Parts: sequence; structure tokens; C-alpha cells
Amino acid sequence: MKVLLTGANGYIGKRLINTLVEDGHEVICCVRDAKRFNPAEILLPKIKVIEIDLLEKESLSKIPKDIDGAYYLVHSMSSSSEYESLEKQCAVNFREAMDSTNVKQVLYLSGIVNEKELSKHLSSRKNVEKELEKGKYKLTTLRAGIIIGSGSASFEIIRDLVEKLPIMITPKWLNTKCQPIGIKDVIEFLSAALFQEDTYGQNFDIGGPDILTYKEMLLGFAKERKLKRKIWTVPIMTPKLSSYWLYFVTSTSYKLASSLVNSMKVEVVCRDSGINELLSIQPISYQKSLELAFARIKNNAVLSSWKDAYASSGFNDNINDFIEVPIFGCFRDVRTSEMVDKHQTINRIWSIGGNTGWYAGNWLWKLRGYMDKIVGGVGLRRGRTNPDTIQAGDALDFWRVLYANKEEGRLLLFAEMKLPGEAWLEFKIHQNKLVQTATFRPLGLAGRLYWYSVFPFHGYIFKGMIEAITKQKA
Repeated sequence: MKVLLTGANGYIGKRLINTLVEDGHEVICCVRDAKRFNPAEILLPKIKVIEIDLLEKESLSKIPKDIDGAYYLVHSMSSSSEYESLEKQCAVNFREAMDSTNVKQVLYLSGIVNEKELSKHLSSRKNVEKELEKGKYKLTTLRAGIIIGSGSASFEIIRDLVEKLPIMITPKWLNTKCQPIGIKDVIEFLSAALFQEDTYGQNFDIGGPDILTYKEMLLGFAKERKLKRKIWTVPIMTPKLSSYWLYFVTSTSYKLASSLVNSMKVEVVCRDSGINELLSIQPISYQKSLELAFARIKNNAVLSSWKDAYASSGFNDNINDFIEVPIFGCFRDVRTSEMVDKHQTINRIWSIGGNTGWYAGNWLWKLRGYMDKIVGGVGLRRGRTNPDTIQAGDALDFWRVLYANKEEGRLLLFAEMKLPGEAWLEFKIHQNKLVQTATFRPLGLAGRLYWYSVFPFHGYIFKGMIEAITKQKA
């Protein structure tokens, strides 16, 4: 069967591709920017990649007419404060495009919406479902609460809180009940429901066997990590204060933190919809989900991470818009150094950031990350998804990877920290030398003042960095 997959470059989509291909389907992967979509080579014969933007109707003409099924895995929760109207328009455009194809079934992954008073986030998900229901095809909606898996936003936020804070004074919404589900089960439900006629025209809640408060989830995580943690809840933390608490302690953006706080005040427990029996799936426990997540992290086998989505920083432009580093009107710091060992040098470049750090002045990088958080930026907490590989589109601390070619020996990064201008950092192998270039395009007087204020530190940071990358290993 030919299956359309929107959100193919997202956290769920990247994992679902493998299962769909294993099930024998031909997958049409819909992405906004093909340059940041890097599927495994073994998948290439069974997939086709098309660039579409659900907000641009014209781009949807690229969708093949002969598709049999489709997945709608798109949301804009952390990319804009206007995400409700954006999500609705995307759903309308998608529905109209599907009505001009031969698609039999559309599957939509939504959130559990079994309370009368919904958060803005869950209300938007429900409105999307209403729009998709108007199509000529059969809609199947799977509604999930907290998704637990390596790289998921929920998992990473819980991880940040538990591993960084031995004592937590927390908002009262930590006593709200929810029913978490492992990413393994989410993928299994999504794949098993495809072309399952008993699911046509229906919606189902999917969740694991455990109903827990958020406090119990944090303590369960601490148990898995063998950490002793104390948690007290207080009634005085307002939603705004709670959002700032999540934002500063974890790697999430403020917009996402705010949306999550509003959602976490709403109980999300599954109805008994019979979906487990219908699809013969027995979801795993919360603790087992954590165990599997850490097994993937330990083996450097994290398939996808929410941090690599542009929404983690509010970066909504295509990579192509920044791939050509400007020269005119820019400040540049260019340094070259001879390489003793080319292979070793490239490996060091490809290990930069995250736990490795930046080879020189790491305390200054951390200070810059903290200052960025203060003014609403992403800070350094995103780290990197994989310690060994880098791909275009990945988040790398407060940078975004624009171009990464290890054979060529070129890595180009674009700054996502708050700046009065735009900044690039490039590493490029030329013959037996490494060329390291920092470029800053200032925005007005403030940009120029910023450059000259940090210029005194460049000799220490950039000189030390290139020397550390190219020096002979002791």
C-alpha cells in the first residue's frame, strides 16, 4: 500500500517510517525541508520524499493522487503563540488535499480530551480532529497523553528535573493524574490501526497500564536512576511562575513550557475504549518504558528527539535560507591551523558540543548559555541527540546544524541564541589545514556594540578551540 506520512521529520514520524517500511508499505514522506531529512539508507528504496508546507496550499499539489492511507502527525504548539489558528488552517488545507486523492483512511495522533474544560493546547487538538472529520475519507483518531521514550519532550523534561534537582518545591499540578504511554506502544498502535476497518470513523484513547500523578512519575524516574529525591508541592505557584520554573530548569522553550503547564492542570486518563483488545496490544508499564528509553540512550541508539525539531527554538525558516554565509556587512573571525591527523581532527569536530563541550573556555560558553536563558533563548541545555553523529537540522546546544558532511570535512552551524543579529560558525578542511570561521551579521547599532563587547574573548575562545581540535593527541 502507498502511505502518506506528514511530520516525517518529527519525533513520532521518524520512528514510524521504519515500522511502515517493515510492514511492506511504500511511504511518501512529507517534510518542509528535505535537506534536514536524513533517513537510513536501507529505507531509501521504499520511501519518497516531497517538500510541502501545510500552510501553503500550492505545495500540497505534490501529494500523489493514488495514496491508500495517510498519517497526520503535525502540530505547532511550541512554534508560535498563534498555534491554534495555525493548526486549524493546516488541518483544513490537509483535508481538502486528501479529498482530491484516493485515500481510504487518515490516522491522526491527538491528545486525550475527556474533560469538559480543556487547556488551549488540548482544545486545539480537538478542533483539528473536528476539521479532519469533515473529509470524504475515514478518520481514525488515537489520543495519547504523556509519551515516554528516549528523546521525547516529556521524557527529557522529567529527566532534567530529576537529575538536576535533589529537592523540588513544585506547583500543585504535580498532583494531577495522567496515564503515560511508551513510544514503543504509540508506534505499535499507529501501525496496527492502519487499514483496520473496525477503527474507521472512531476515536480511541491509548495509554499504558499505570495511572500516575506527575509527582509519582518524577519519583518513578528517580527510582529507575537510583536517585533519592524529595518533592513538595505548594499552592502559590501561578501558571506563569510554573512555566518559568520549567523553562529555567529544563531544556524546553518558554512557549512549550507554558503550553505544557496549562495542559498538566487537566487530568488525562484513558476511557475504556477497547482499543487494546481490538488491536491485540498490551502496553508496557511506565517503569518498563523508562528502562527501554535508557537502554537506547546507553547504546547511542536514539532515533529521534524533540530538540531537533525547529519548534524547540522557534526557528521556522528553511536551512537553504542560511546555508550561504554572507560576507558583506559582516564581522568575521577567521583562523587556520595545520592538522597533525586529519581523521582525528574531523572526529573532534563531529564530537563538539553536548557533553564534550567546545574545547576552550567552556565556562564562558556556559555563562553565555545562562545569559541566553535569562532573555528567553534556548541556552545550552539542548545538548546533542547523538554523541557520534551530526546531521543537517540537528540541534547542537544553542546552534542549529545547517550543513554536515564528514567526508568533505565541513560543518556549518547557525546560532539560535538571542542575538542582535545573525551568527554562523563554520569548520572546513582545506588541504592539510582546518579553517574555522565565525561570522556575525549585526542588526543596527546594538549588533555592532555586541560584537565589540565580546571581541576581547575571541582570542581565548576561538584560538583555543581550533588549537585543541587540531593538536596531536597525547
